[in-house]
Amino acid sequence: MSAYDELMAFQSETEALSQIAGRLGWDQETMMPRGAADQRAAEMAAIEGVLHARRTDARVGDWLDAAEPVDDVARAQLRHIRRSYTRTMKVPAKLAADLARLTSKAQGIWAEARAAEDVAAFLPTLKEVVTLKREEAAALADGGDLYDALLDDYEPGATVASLSAVFNALRPRLVELRERVLGSAAQPDPLHGDYPVEPQLALASKLAETFGYDTNHGRIDGVVHPFCSGNGLDVRITTRTSVQDPFNCFYSTVHETGHAAYEQNIDRAYLLTPLGAGVSMGVHESQSRIYEKQLGRSRAFTGWLFGQMRDGFGDFGVADEDAFYATVNRVHSGYIRTEADEVHYNLHVLLRFDLERALMAGDLEVADLEAAWNDRFKADFGLAVDTPSNGVLQDVHWSVGLFGYFPTYTLGNVYAGCLYEALRAAVPGLDDQLARGNTMAATDWLRDNVQCHGGLYEPREVITRATGAEPLEGPLLAYLEAKFGALYGV
Repeated sequence: MSAYDELMAFQSETEALSQIAGRLGWDQETMMPRGAADQRAAEMAAIEGVLHARRTDARVGDWLDAAEPVDDVARAQLRHIRRSYTRTMKVPAKLAADLARLTSKAQGIWAEARAAEDVAAFLPTLKEVVTLKREEAAALADGGDLYDALLDDYEPGATVASLSAVFNALRPRLVELRERVLGSAAQPDPLHGDYPVEPQLALASKLAETFGYDTNHGRIDGVVHPFCSGNGLDVRITTRTSVQDPFNCFYSTVHETGHAAYEQNIDRAYLLTPLGAGVSMGVHESQSRIYEKQLGRSRAFTGWLFGQMRDGFGDFGVADEDAFYATVNRVHSGYIRTEADEVHYNLHVLLRFDLERALMAGDLEVADLEAAWNDRFKADFGLAVDTPSNGVLQDVHWSVGLFGYFPTYTLGNVYAGCLYEALRAAVPGLDDQLARGNTMAATDWLRDNVQCHGGLYEPREVITRATGAEPLEGPLLAYLEAKFGALYGV
């Protein structure tokens, strides 16, 4: 075997073990008994220790030095392995295991504190997480910016400077659009009444299949915070239900289906290799957002969904398809990021981006985080946070150490805006198909132009190749201003 072949055989086993670790995480959030948290933390730390040892194995460095790539695929495989090897070598094994153990336990502590509306019960654990993440970031940064070092885990090549340029261009136009929309006389009514769980789940399952989710290689489960897990032949999604808000269930499901479709549609030749997963969280989020927002909340598709709602729930108090479209896209200030409308969503992300940067830099201490969150939320949304679960405790991310993850949500929206502009040009009859509940033209285009490549190209290159232009915020802003300007007559 050549050095490259030996490296890829070794890497395939590492990828398989990583999938096992991911399955432990999935189980922890869906089925694990509550009393198993301490044992699961030990299990996660143990497997992280094995993975860290494999990723820093001296043979990997030797194989990388000796490997001779024969084509672009091999070059891309080596690029990913070298990047992982270089980064992992910088993080001490004990720190990696300590982080895995702590964040596994912290997730359960966060969930209990959230349910009890008790910030004080979680802050000591969060302080430990922040301390270890600062230590990890310092090891990775080599004297550079700590937050940049963490960003690179989720969006290779992104920096605070590059993201801030985009976010600073978005923010004023989003705020201005929000003020015009909320000041309009045309304010659609929200849904009223109760929507039984079973019909919700039945329609959610139908929506997942409508958007291309392959249930032969996946499953749908209920959780507090929906997510997607796995890749290749085993890609699982989760959703949640609210009797008063079926849209939460439906669009959480469509959102996670976008993530799952990306993983399921990657070229099977890349299975259990570094190319066999989505290339970045920003590109990943572009898929979930375009499925959920540009497609799933379009006038054409909501016309079809209105009929499905009537079939499942009878007359639910919305007069017709146009009124339903307005209700689905209703703009209102709310507390919860995952339930936010398209106008407000990115403002939620920018709040978190700024706060977690301050935490990593040491400019904000964990003890002051709740007050900082509440002050910023009041300034940005005009609402006083009423409960911790509607404020600083609403997201799972910080409990599991995902610092640097939040900005990829807005970056994903920017990418989705660019992709949607290109998709509309490539599929002129798209609305006619969506109105029949047929998403194939759109999802096939995304499969062929984004998803199938997996990690073959760098993140921004994926978007540039698909759209023919560098990703910028303009298409997203144009889409939002056109859609909500028409809906609200502004």
